Amino acid sequence: MESSALAHSFLLGVVEGLTEFLPVSSTGHLILVSDWLGLNDEKGKVFDVVIQLGAILAVCWELRVRIGRAFAGLGSDPVQQRFAMNLLVAFLPAAIVGLAFQGQIKKYLFNPTSVAAALIVGALAIFAVERWYKTRGPARVLSVYDMSWQDALKVGIAQCFSLIPGTSRSGATIMGGMLFGLSRNVATEFSFFLAIPIMFAATGYQMVKYRALLSADDLANIAVGFVVSFVFALVAVKALIRYVARHDFNAFAWYRIALGVVVLAYFWR
Repeated sequence: MESSALAHSFLLGVVEGLTEFLPVSSTGHLILVSDWLGLNDEKGKVFDVVIQLGAILAVCWELRVRIGRAFAGLGSDPVQQRFAMNLLVAFLPAAIVGLAFQGQIKKYLFNPTSVAAALIVGALAIFAVERWYKTRGPARVLSVYDMSWQDALKVGIAQCFSLIPGTSRSGATIMGGMLFGLSRNVATEFSFFLAIPIMFAATGYQMVKYRALLSADDLANIAVGFVVSFVFALVAVKALIRYVARHDFNAFAWYRIALGVVVLAYFWR
């Protein structure tokens, strides 16, 4: 096994872990880094999806008590039943749209310039939502357990925009939640929970569909990317939870603009 391949896997694991739950687009970052490393072929794209499992398990570990409580209450607790139903309602829009258009999205939008444009547009959306959020009255929904199915559906529709690489799944769901009446903390928390089914579904689908592209020789690279992704995602989730308690998301918007401008300048030079 070449050490350079393991180094690339380590780097991609770091990128995936740090960016998956931040509103900066993990897919966009992986496309940019993979393109820089010369790994943006079909096999490289499948690898990027597979190591998302590490990030998924990181958020599952962080929320393990809440997840356990939700599963335990599915049979008898109306609050947990409503919460589970809301997750299903929010999951469906992106799942349906993703299955319908994932071929076209990969063909036309999985490239650095599209990612850069989406990073900048997404940043402008963050600025707009944050400005509106600060001038409106108190948030209408102060707990994920108080969300209605209509609230969940709106967040799910917002998540559809994250199918565009560079938009950010967490950014779309958090900003969408804030726009539709959720507090900043509730929007962030629900985004974490919603990541679990959508990412498991996307990863499982890609692994089954493109399993022929991977072989036993890839196991070491996958293992490195998986473990590194888990560790750095756990750090990022904990940090974001602390961050949203005291700050807005404008800093992430400025980062998105800076990165988008640099990428556009590099490829248009």
